[in-house]
Amino acid sequence: MITRLNIGVTLLFAHLLLMTTMAMGQSPPATTPEAIAEETIRHFQAILRLDTSNPPGNEILVVEYLRGVFEREGIEVKTFALDPKRPNLVARLRGSGQKRPLLIMGHTDVVTVDPAKWKHPPFSATREGGYIYGRGAIDDKSSVVAGLMTMLRLKREKVVLDRDVIFLAEASEEGGGPNGITLMVEKHWPEIEAEYCYAEGGGVVRTGGRVELATVATTEKIAHTVRVVARGVAGHGSVPLRSNVILHLSRAIVKVAEWMPPMRLNETTRQYLERLAAISRPEEATRFRQLLGGGDTTAVEEYFAVNLPRLSSTLRTSISPNIVKGGYLRNVIPSEAEATLDIRALPDEDFPAFLDKLRQIVGDPAIEISELKGGATRPGAPPSRLDTEAFRILEAANRKLYNVPTLPTMMTGGTDMAYLRARGVQCYGIGPLIDSEDGPRGYGAHSDQERILESSLHSFVRYHWQVVTDLARKQ
Repeated sequence: MITRLNIGVTLLFAHLLLMTTMAMGQSPPATTPEAIAEETIRHFQAILRLDTSNPPGNEILVVEYLRGVFEREGIEVKTFALDPKRPNLVARLRGSGQKRPLLIMGHTDVVTVDPAKWKHPPFSATREGGYIYGRGAIDDKSSVVAGLMTMLRLKREKVVLDRDVIFLAEASEEGGGPNGITLMVEKHWPEIEAEYCYAEGGGVVRTGGRVELATVATTEKIAHTVRVVARGVAGHGSVPLRSNVILHLSRAIVKVAEWMPPMRLNETTRQYLERLAAISRPEEATRFRQLLGGGDTTAVEEYFAVNLPRLSSTLRTSISPNIVKGGYLRNVIPSEAEATLDIRALPDEDFPAFLDKLRQIVGDPAIEISELKGGATRPGAPPSRLDTEAFRILEAANRKLYNVPTLPTMMTGGTDMAYLRARGVQCYGIGPLIDSEDGPRGYGAHSDQERILESSLHSFVRYHWQVVTDLARKQ
């Protein structure tokens, strides 16, 4: 249980961390590559050591640390909160106003942990073997420190800007709710309104030590929670009934799971497949091009459903039955059973029509299908365009710094960019280099452990600086 004393002690710890950082960094400010790298590690370790697990969040710990750094540098900074312990921080460097602002953002909360499963304590920010271990190392305190370092360099190096650069350190991304992006969009929109946004969601992929490609998230699917309920007559288990709701629900689940909604490509997924085909082995490239070429793609779609399920999910609205409830005693036939479906809809899906189609697929009057109250967890919006200055700059930076092509992607999960896209902001998800083997080994975002290569952190900070300055500085 978090108490006022706990929070006060931890805030004192955050203050001491900041004082130590200030003392270590007084002379001179970080401008050389070596000094930038050293300061990056200090700030990164400092915020990793602050426990902002959501729930309960306590993002104030990181916000107070960041506020101190910005105020010391003379950077305009404000905070906004419904809950005093869960504020959002907005820092701004002002440009000439010739172009509309650029928003850069990262979230300060992290998912919860089971400390027993960690090699190192999850909030120790331990450095070992070229890695930094800590909850939030990937998701998303690497984005926070990259944004911080970019703002510091812009100020210190007196970069002349044509755009305001706005840094948002947001609360409550992992848990949703009213404290984070919804508060900023609904109550404080002028503070973050921008033409473009760079946030989490993409990254650079390395496999077997070879850097392969970069991804930029330009859209995402929309999460809906749907309840499937079977209702019937209760009875004694010694007298089997054809109306048994468990049987009806089971058949419904099978029909739902076996139905493959039609494939539908948008600009992002079409470009993804075209660019992926261009860098893939001939056999795989042929499959990707089959999806693009029209005609009967049933066989290749099934191949991807089995062998590349993430790719399959980006082709269509997906359905996953994840919770089943039914019965309470061995010898009682229940009168009700239910399943919960996790449906990730394409951005332009007509969801009421989709539910009607789902009811037709099930075709059982004993089954009721309905969306849980509240509807989608995030708003839908068109994909961000690929013909913008912001996207071209990302492509150029990936070629320059990583020597890899850029693939626009549609995320199967969700980010808070959805709220900004719904307001017309062109948003692009970026991120650090990740070894593709790390996730299966249990070191990825939301995994039992989490870590980032130090070299990856530094290259991401350089990349972040490159794309922000290229987009915002005076030409």
